[in-house]
Amino acid sequence: MKFRDHVVLITGASSGIGAALARELAREGAKLVLLARRRERLESLCNELVAAGTQVLVRTGDVTRRADLDTAVTAAIAHYGRLDMAVANAGFGVVGTVEKLGVDDFRRQFDTNVFGVLETIQACLAELRKTRGRLVLIGSVAGYVSIPGSSPYSMSKFAVRALAEAVGPEFGPDGVAVTLISPGFIASEIRQVDNRGVHHALAKDRLPAWLVMPAEVAARKIVAAAYRRRREAIITAHGKLFVWLQRFAPWVLRVAARRGVKGRPEPRR
Repeated sequence: MKFRDHVVLITGASSGIGAALARELAREGAKLVLLARRRERLESLCNELVAAGTQVLVRTGDVTRRADLDTAVTAAIAHYGRLDMAVANAGFGVVGTVEKLGVDDFRRQFDTNVFGVLETIQACLAELRKTRGRLVLIGSVAGYVSIPGSSPYSMSKFAVRALAEAVGPEFGPDGVAVTLISPGFIASEIRQVDNRGVHHALAKDRLPAWLVMPAEVAARKIVAAAYRRRREAIITAHGKLFVWLQRFAPWVLRVAARRGVKGRPEPRR
């Protein structure tokens, strides 16, 4: 077991990548602290993991509120005595053209996807330094490739990538490894969440199933990258292709954008 008795905090743990990471880390022997807004989802996941023999703490909270993060870290230390890894996973996507969106839409996106990540880092850093632990930041291929209709989300993920590149060398001398995860399309509820962060369970995912990686497969790759203390892992084959094109043939992406490739629509009831 790669993470036997390691204490891991995961934000946004109630669904998607966060929940899949909780299950994968449990299989690898970790003790978990799960933070998310939806209490009933957390309790259900907790019951599942506890029944399988995993030690789990759950805390309801929002990464936009520093007090919620501090409470989760304090609970981890009080219950387990240490913190070995933090996964800044919580996030959602604001979509739409700049003309139709307001500045408040961009602020709301950054509050969760950027400042929520920053608050998570600052809440956990002192304890991670004590254990020479790991910090995993969930970015996106959208942090490399921006397409029309998705500027708030792409801006936020570009910022997370910049943050990861800066703090890696900052924290390295203290033994804290920073791993940036840049996924492509992963099975999750993100495409069912509107611009205000509200989940619409009946909204259909318009992506073809063959293009979407199962969350449990992505979780295995993320856990492997964190274990090896890799600087970055790009998840999904199409994600690697898009990043390669952005680096070496960006004109292909510009032509695609001019020919009508654009971001997804906002889900509605």
